[in-house]
Amino acid sequence: MTTLLDPTAEVVPAERRRVPRPPSLDGLTIGLLDISKPRGDVFLDRLEQLLQQRGWRVRRFAKPTFTKPAPSTSGRRSPCNATW
Repeated sequence: MTTLLDPTAEVVPAERRRVPRPPSLDGLTIGLLDISKPRGDVFLDRLEQLLQQRGWRVRRFAKPTFTKPAPSTSGRRSPCNATW
């Protein structure tokens, strides 16, 4: 069990089980979420480059601003198998 701490005004920490990791990323699509912090795009550009060099498919997503929450994928199928 993992305890996740919310930086907002949480009263009780949320406890969730980790999603099992896939045995391999071969054939999967990896999603990278840019949280719109300064130079975060530079980091993700390099990470995307390294992942693609290994032959993995990468999809990029970005929050409009770091003050807004990431868009939810609940209720719809995510185009990615793994997300960072």
